[in-house]
Amino acid sequence: MKTVSVFCGSSQKVPRAFFDDATMLARHLVENGYAIRYGGGSMGLMGALADETIRMGGKINGVIPHFMAEVEWEHKGVADMTYVDTMAERKQLLVREVAAVVALPGGTGTMEELFEVLSNKKLGLFAEPVILINTNGFYNPLIQMMQAMADNNFFRQEHLSMLTVVQSPAEVVSAINGASSWQTAEAMKIAAYR
Repeated sequence: MKTVSVFCGSSQKVPRAFFDDATMLARHLVENGYAIRYGGGSMGLMGALADETIRMGGKINGVIPHFMAEVEWEHKGVADMTYVDTMAERKQLLVREVAAVVALPGGTGTMEELFEVLSNKKLGLFAEPVILINTNGFYNPLIQMMQAMADNNFFRQEHLSMLTVVQSPAEVVSAINGASSWQTAEAMKIAAYR
């Protein structure tokens, strides 16, 4: 069974549409035979993702630091929970041996996870698809920022292809299946110029 790592926020105060897309993403991944790995939380989009995966009988693995578990941020219904000491370990495990990374909307933690994966992808250290779910245009400013990076030669225009943007969770499985692999050797060669 292939695993998809999902990055997403834990705030309970976000618009309903974000919760709906987290639930829909879980449903589409489970229905298409994917296991899910995520940050282990019980609140916000993390909780919605886990709740729907469990409800559907899907396979889900949480990765959470001990200090978060100690303040009871972990999802008690996730049977397969991996505990780590640091946030850095968490990020490493979240993307180990996954078929893709999918980012729902989120805050600074989601952005940190996303940009570490994109940096590693640019360097040829991560070759799997990275997909943004652009709920309600949430990621439009980020997409514009990345275009500005390319326009100002902070990286090449080709690097924009490291990322696939979809408007709905219903498009994610097709995006995973249709994504062209970022070839490690090619990424290393391009990165060498920047």
